[in-house]
Amino acid sequence: MSPPIASKTFIRPFLKWAGGKYRLLPRIINGLPPGKRLIEPFAGSGVVFLNAGFKDNLIADANPDLIALYQVLQQQGERFIEHVKTLFTPENNEREAYYRLREAFNAEQDPFQRSALFVYLNRHGYNGLMRYSAKGGFNVPFGRYKRPLCPADGMHAFHHHARQTKFICEDFRKTLSRARRGVVVYADPPYVPLSETAYFTGYNGKNFSNEDQADLACCAERMAKRGITTLISNHDTPFTRKIYREAELTYFSVRRQISCDGRNRKEVGELLACFAADY
Repeated sequence: MSPPIASKTFIRPFLKWAGGKYRLLPRIINGLPPGKRLIEPFAGSGVVFLNAGFKDNLIADANPDLIALYQVLQQQGERFIEHVKTLFTPENNEREAYYRLREAFNAEQDPFQRSALFVYLNRHGYNGLMRYSAKGGFNVPFGRYKRPLCPADGMHAFHHHARQTKFICEDFRKTLSRARRGVVVYADPPYVPLSETAYFTGYNGKNFSNEDQADLACCAERMAKRGITTLISNHDTPFTRKIYREAELTYFSVRRQISCDGRNRKEVGELLACFAADY
């Protein structure tokens, strides 16, 4: 893989996102070959497809709230953004109001209202986390921010750039089964933990196991043989080096926030695994 592309102004995501890829965009975009379509089986904040420049995008995720939000914003645009703005008030930046609105989110069935509350919780909840209980209830505690800002500009940018994008909620295996020759895949799965105590299990109320990690690598190997390049991000660990042994690996360090404490940051190993298309 060649050196990262030069720095440029990128579109920022409107959601706070643990493990977000904004700072790594030059490396990631540099590793994506040209293609007729970009597929992302792990949507995340959407920052990669927003900046990669593909005219056609298929963005999937197993989290129904995330995909519903992207679909509502794509379809409703300004109407949805104006509604979200009404939730960002000083009165709603109080502990009691947060837990009341969190309860409302967990009870809400309407996609429009639930998606608006999703944005509110993302910006007012602790550290921008997305976490669910075993019963499926969003359970991130109040974040105690001085003045959370409504990400209206980011939502406008997302709405504008998502016009030629299809959003679907499904398991990554089904999404990858849709890939055809000439498509490019970027996969940013829940990362392999650096330690047993670092294992995060609540993103969608389900674990992303080592078996899932290995299945993703096997899918990438099979797709490469069918003319589909797949680029995968993950922690640099003995396990990931093993399951990505058939890929071209690029190693580097990134500064990460540890234990949700912004004052406690250290360098951790990251890798990009490129399973290049076998033409």
